[in-house]
Formats: sequence, structure tokens, C-alpha cells
Amino acid sequence: MKRESLIRPGPCMGRKPLGDAQLQAVAELFAVLSESSRLRILQILQRGPRSVGELVEESGLKQANVSKQLGILQLAGIIDRRQDGNRAIYSIKLSLVFELCELVCRGAAEQAAQRAAALRR
Repeated sequence: MKRESLIRPGPCMGRKPLGDAQLQAVAELFAVLSESSRLRILQILQRGPRSVGELVEESGLKQANVSKQLGILQLAGIIDRRQDGNRAIYSIKLSLVFELCELVCRGAAEQAAQRAAALRR
């Protein structure tokens, strides 16, 4: 079975090698996106800005966990926070995270299809 790489050369790869600082920034972004509860929060925020209480209700996560994950996402520059009276409202700042997620999901689906085809043979 021929295996094709899911990573195709683009503006970031295959042209000019990334420097140490750029590689570190990419690694840190992927580390932030490696936690499923953060991805769940981002998925909710993709539908529009939410307060912490709304995120707790919609995610099913505990308030302390939501607050912790929001802090990590904000520190990474992925989300924004604004005050609305006594409520903090969070929204997406770095929308490219959804493009990254789409690429990963598409790649996982392609791998699953390849494995299923190999099992049928």
C-alpha cells in the first residue's frame, strides 16, 4: 500500500526552512490545540461570542476547567476577552485554528478510508 503524506508543501513548509523561533511558535500553537477541552470551547466560540457561564453550560465542562482553558487560549492569542458589565465575553481572535482543525479532520478521514480499503482487500 502506497502511503502519501498528509502534509503538503505550502507557505510554511517546503520552501524556506523555518527558523528556531518560528518552529517554537508553531510547536506552541499545536501544543495549545492538543487539549480536547480547548477544542470543545473553540468549537462553541466558532458559533459566536460567549460568556464563561454559557461556555460551561454548552460544553458540559466544570467552571474551573473552562476558566483555566480560556486563560491558556487567550495567552496563546487564539481568543479575545472583553468585559460586558460584570461578565467576560470571549470570542475567536485567530480564526485559522479552524482551518488547521479541518486539515487534521480531513487527513484523519483519508487515513481511515485507506485503512478500511486495505482491510477489504
